[in-house]
Amino acid sequence: MVVEEFRPAFGRGLAVVVAVFAVVLVVFVVATSGVGDAVATVPWMLLFSTCCWAIFWNPRVVVSDGGVRLVNVTRTIDVPWPAIESVETRFALTLVTAYGRYAAWAAPAPGAGGALRNSMRSRQRVVDRGAEVEAVTMGEVPGTASGDAARIVRRRWERLRADGFLDDPRLEFDKPPIRWHWQMALVVAG
Repeated sequence: MVVEEFRPAFGRGLAVVVAVFAVVLVVFVVATSGVGDAVATVPWMLLFSTCCWAIFWNPRVVVSDGGVRLVNVTRTIDVPWPAIESVETRFALTLVTAYGRYAAWAAPAPGAGGALRNSMRSRQRVVDRGAEVEAVTMGEVPGTASGDAARIVRRRWERLRADGFLDDPRLEFDKPPIRWHWQMALVVAG
């Protein structure tokens, strides 16, 4: 079984920068104010780093033969292939399913400025190759989180449909399996 995982590089980089900043701040507090003040600072830096990890590092879109797993900040949703009706990218990668709509925290659509820059670059690459440019929405532009994640999902979904695996879709559950991330709530509350 081939598993493809999408995590935006910016989020991972930001989480690393925040963790490094937290360590540097604790070392600075130890050097200037002593261990007593550092002991008071460490829990706040751990909370800040943990929240950044939960918001920017942990979210991802996992595509496998069984379906699409959306790991968001507060919950993980497993959407089986037969339930998917369409894939949208207006505000974020959103799976429109027989169960409802589920958005991926890890794959937001770009803002207007980012989409315009990426659109101009991608269109220039297409024009340089002499190909015809087709219209795409801002969320579909290659090089954006929503566009890249949607491409991974659609590629697998279309292959499964072409191979006939989704000809007679039957849903196994009344709603998709959802796991809440209660551990993160406990860490923040603690």
